[in-house]
Amino acid sequence: MQSTFAAPPAATENIPPAPPTCAVLLTNLGTPDAPTAPALRRYLAQFLGDPRVVEIPRAAWLPILHGIILRTRPAKSAAKYASIWTEEGSPLAVWTKKQALMLRGWLGEAGLRRVLVVPAMRYGNPSIAAQLQALQQQGIQRVLVLPLYPQYSSTTTASVVDAVYAWLGQQRNMPEVRFVNSYHDDPGYIQALAKSVKAHWAKQGGPAQKLVMSFHGIPARNVQLGDPYAAECQTTARLLGAALGLSPDKYQVTFQSRFGKAQWLQPYTEPTLMEMARKGVARVDVMCPGFTGDCLETLEEINMEAREAFLHAGGKEFRYIACLNDSNAWISALSSIAQTHLQGWPVR
Repeated sequence: MQSTFAAPPAATENIPPAPPTCAVLLTNLGTPDAPTAPALRRYLAQFLGDPRVVEIPRAAWLPILHGIILRTRPAKSAAKYASIWTEEGSPLAVWTKKQALMLRGWLGEAGLRRVLVVPAMRYGNPSIAAQLQALQQQGIQRVLVLPLYPQYSSTTTASVVDAVYAWLGQQRNMPEVRFVNSYHDDPGYIQALAKSVKAHWAKQGGPAQKLVMSFHGIPARNVQLGDPYAAECQTTARLLGAALGLSPDKYQVTFQSRFGKAQWLQPYTEPTLMEMARKGVARVDVMCPGFTGDCLETLEEINMEAREAFLHAGGKEFRYIACLNDSNAWISALSSIAQTHLQGWPVR
């Protein structure tokens, strides 16, 4: 009688998982290493020296930058950073690291276990070049560059692309690279914003008289030359207003962080808030949809300076709505965006 022996089951539990070959480079603007004048001088020299940020001819701009601005502005900026600095460090760096860590976990739960997620800063540390170099040394062959800028601008997203290509231009064996340009109208992103506003309203007992959506400004000339940023900000605001059930007269889009004497996108945030107060608007909700993590521009410029301006002009209640930060709805949206752009790569 012939015996038949079944092969033993494969001991898959003893097979180590395949190493990651793909990575998401989660990029943000950047931050100084410390709230000190020397650290701000290094940071501002890099930031304001970027021709994507200041489109003035180098021969005219660099003497102004190094001869005037970097001699006077670092101390003032350091004091502002000191007012919002935490034990963990710069809020922007803290939130970016947390978002990268959470995104790695979210992707892993979705089955994308062969994808690393690392944070990188366009200006300051960890730099884009340093993180790309580290990924290359780990054997990463494909990189998805995902900027934490929902709305595209040549001053932000395009500058990230410049930095990535500057590093690639020095490599013989380049990884495959993809870029996410914008997600200003992504349903998950809009719903994350709406959820944060509704949670704020629930705590405050309902909406204020006006919801002010303050976006970072850019020079008006940039838009005239073809930058889609302003239109994308308006689209985000319109979609968010609809998700909240607000009529257009219940919310206001404004632009903050103007630098220099040139005309920037209008209306400007602080003057608009002051005018609202003078016209009898007693209570405002203020949020910054274009910032995915709280930082100097939201915590100091809006929640301190703009708050003081509104109250001094006669307003009664200024209610700041925190950025998306590490909210589950936001990381879930970020995970969906990443998964869409990772399709076709060996991620499982």
